[in-house]
Parts: sequence; structure tokens; C-alpha cells
Amino acid sequence: MKKILTFLLCVMGVLSANAQQAPINIDLWQNGLPNSNGIDKTQPYDDSKQNFKPSIRVFLPEASKATGRAVVCCPGGGYSHLATDHEGYDWAPFFNERGIALIVLKYRMPHANTDVPISDAKEALRIVRENAQKWNIDPKKVGIMGSSAGGHLASTVATHSTPETAPNFQILFYPVVTFDYKYTHKGSRHGLIGENASQEMVDLYSNELQVTSLTPPAIMLLSDDDTVVPSQNSVNYYLALKKCGVKATMCIYPSGGHGWGNRTNFKYHNEMMSDLSAWLKSF
Repeated sequence: MKKILTFLLCVMGVLSANAQQAPINIDLWQNGLPNSNGIDKTQPYDDSKQNFKPSIRVFLPEASKATGRAVVCCPGGGYSHLATDHEGYDWAPFFNERGIALIVLKYRMPHANTDVPISDAKEALRIVRENAQKWNIDPKKVGIMGSSAGGHLASTVATHSTPETAPNFQILFYPVVTFDYKYTHKGSRHGLIGENASQEMVDLYSNELQVTSLTPPAIMLLSDDDTVVPSQNSVNYYLALKKCGVKATMCIYPSGGHGWGNRTNFKYHNEMMSDLSAWLKSF
């Protein structure tokens, strides 16, 4: 009987240690939208029509593991849709196991209104910091992460915010950074600033041109054979960061194309996970 009891207690201990907290879903704009993309006020929201309700899903690590860090995650999708699974929710176990909260953002598609997704991302950061004490988060350890067009949104917030409201670090997967037609992803450019944008707008949202010494540190992870978002996006951003004395790391894998996110069929998945883990441990 004693052995059975001991076994049951051990099993319960393992289950308790491995139990993940249920995610928390929060609407971003509970007092009404601050701006509109033209379709977001036609209720109800419908993901199948790319009319996303601006919200966050909060994945918290166990309190005993919490490091105080958090990452607001912006999935990609060319500013026309959202890849919320492999570029969003699927990352929760990786970060939670390392004591880092993951907050996945469902941002609204811009339809050429730049304020729409940017305000959603900034509000997500604000909400995380507002709830920092409750969620065991240090408000000075809140980073932003983005993939593809989500990487453009993340780097935009990182380069277009005041030091008080900016993220504290950036994680960018195969990001769109520039809107220069030589290297950009045209769909992302047209989605955010339209097809007939002025050169002023192109330059403003070419984030390699907006880096300063106050831009937060970054890591970029991408494939050399990416033909959707050329590697020059990350290379030029890396060079701009280094020119301004900002810490930056870039990991370029020999192949894999675009959009692999947390998918295990990416040939260099294990190496990528190890590189990201090592970078997170470096500061």
C-alpha cells in the first residue's frame, strides 16, 4: 500500500510539474477601436474573411519557472492574413519551458491604413506591461517577435516607438524589413502602404532606414534560398543596427525557403531552436 501511495504521489507531482496554465484571451480594444481598416467595424469578426478581431492570447509559464521575460508575437501573412499556428501558438511550449511568457497577437489587416496593425501591436505591449505584476513579468524585459510581414510589424514597432514604449528586444524570422522594390515583398508593401505610396512613406516604413542607437537588440533567423523575402532585408537591417552600435545576431540557414516558423519539417529546425535558445541565454 505504501509503495502504491508513493507511486501515485510521484505521478501527481510529474503531472503538476508539466501542467500548463490555460491561455488567457483578451480583447485589445474593449472601449472601441481607435482606427479602422474599413472592414473591422462590420461585425461579427470572421477569420475566414481575414477580418480578425484584435486580441491577444497569453501563454504564461509556471510561476516557479518565470524569468520575468515576455514576448509579444506577431504572426506573418503578408499583411493579408495571419499564420497564427506555426508562427504563433505553436511557439508557446518553447518559450514557457524557458520561463518566458508568450503573447500571441491577432492584429487587424491594414488595408493600406498603417495605423491599424501598428496600434494593435503597441497596445499589446502596453497591456502586457500593465499586467506585468499579475503575470510575473518584468516590464523592462518585454520583447517583440515577428515572422515575415509580422517581422515587418515587429521591426516597425521597434523603430517607431519612444524608448519608454518600445520593446526591449526583437526576434525576427525571415522578416520583411524594407519597402524598396528591389528587395521587398510586394504583397506586404501594398498591404500596408498601398500600391501608389509616396517615396516618403516607402522610406518611413523601410525600417533599416529608421534604426537609431536606441533601437532594441535583435536576432534574425532566415534561409539563404528564401525567394519570397530576400535575405537582403535582414542583412541590411543587421548592418544598420551594427552601424548604430546595437547588438544584433543573424542566423542564415543554407536552405528551407520561407515560412517555416516552428514546423519540425524545416531541415534546420533543431539548429534553429538551439540558436534561438542560445541567444535568449546571452542576455
